[in-house]
Order: sequence, then C-alpha cells, then structure tokens
Amino acid sequence: MLRIFKGIFFAALIVATLAGLGVVVPRPLWHDAPAARPERSQQVLMLSNPIHTDIAIPVDGDLLSRFAFLRTAGLDLDNPNLRYLIFGWGGRSFYTETRTWADLKAGPVLKSFALDRSVIHAELAGDIPLDASAVTVVNIDAEGLERLKQFILASFEQSDGGPVALLGSNYGPNDAFFEARGYFNALMGCNTWTAAALRQAGLTSGFWTALPMMLRMSLRLHNEDQRFAASYALP
Repeated sequence: MLRIFKGIFFAALIVATLAGLGVVVPRPLWHDAPAARPERSQQVLMLSNPIHTDIAIPVDGDLLSRFAFLRTAGLDLDNPNLRYLIFGWGGRSFYTETRTWADLKAGPVLKSFALDRSVIHAELAGDIPLDASAVTVVNIDAEGLERLKQFILASFEQSDGGPVALLGSNYGPNDAFFEARGYFNALMGCNTWTAAALRQAGLTSGFWTALPMMLRMSLRLHNEDQRFAASYALP
C-alpha cells in the first residue's frame, strides 16, 4: 500500500513539475528586438471556461470577406447585431457530441486522450462584456492581427470547394463546425492551439499550456502589462 501511495505522490509531483515548467518556460524562447514598437491599436479577445479557450475577433469588412465561406454552413454574416467572429479548435468527437455538461459521455472523453480528428468551431457573437471574468482582452498591432487571421484560415481543412462544413453538428443557428487540419489530443489540444494563434499575433506564451489557467498565467508572466491594458484582473 505504501508503494502505491509513493507512486501516486511521485506521479502527481511529475505532473505538477511539468505543468509549472510549461507555464514558466517561454515560447518562443527569445525574440528579435524590433526596430520600433508598432502601435497596438487592434484588440482581440481570449474567451475561456475551465477546460477550453476561444479567440474572438471584432468584425470588419476584411474579416467578413476572408471568412465569407462561413455562409456555406448557414451563418448569417449580415446580421446587424454581429460584433465578433469566434474561433476554437478541438477534437471532433468531444467537441461535436458534448453540447452541454449533461451530454458528457465516456467515449468522446477517452478518445480525446488518444487521437481524434480535429474541427474548427466558428460562432457569431454580439457585444461581449469586456469585464467578464472569462474574457481576456489582448492588444496587438495590425501586423499581428493579419498573422492571426492567416493562422486561423490555415487551420481549416481545404477541399476543392474550400473549407468543409460539418452540417448538422452545430449547437444552434449562430455556430458551425468545420473540418480542421491536424489531430487532437488532450495534452496538445484546444488551448495549445489558442496559444499558437496568439504567438502568431506577437505574444509569448508558456511552452506547454494544456489548460486555460496555464495559458492565462503564462500570458501574464511573459508579456508586458500594456498587452492587457483594457482587460480586467484574471480570477
């Protein structure tokens, strides 16, 4: 029995150490010093719950033009109340079969710890309260916003007709799922995708951020406060 408890203790210690290093060790390890600091006049939002993060981008003509293919899944990009497009990446089984916690099943959970096909979840949103605890406002420059858009676009699986919508898998009239590139695993999942997207936007994240809390902590640790000047304290 003592050996079992020792094994559990050391396993927990290893996991805690890896999680701590994942937050503390920056990714990328270093940056080339810019000739001049560009104006960070753009804002995007990171939305989080206990296990998942999304990125919300304010709509403008360029965004709606480049993501016009969302219409193929029935999304109304002409809605006058539309303020944000929200994107998240995740495992196909868990993401599409778990609409609420009441829908949680063992199969999709177990598959998320193996390998699963990935999907992009796209959602339309109106005004989002910036002072909500689940919202992190991130200040970026125009070049970072452009790289972020390109990263998200590149995450969609492409066919001859463009991105492939998974019709009938949506939660409601304002969201849709699309086939995505890459395979999902819970250890390298939705939150590591969000971290990679934000790195494209010019931020530094922790080296491994499997959980939203790890990602939020690493963003605060490795980036100056001005990056989050318009956001509120994280819980």
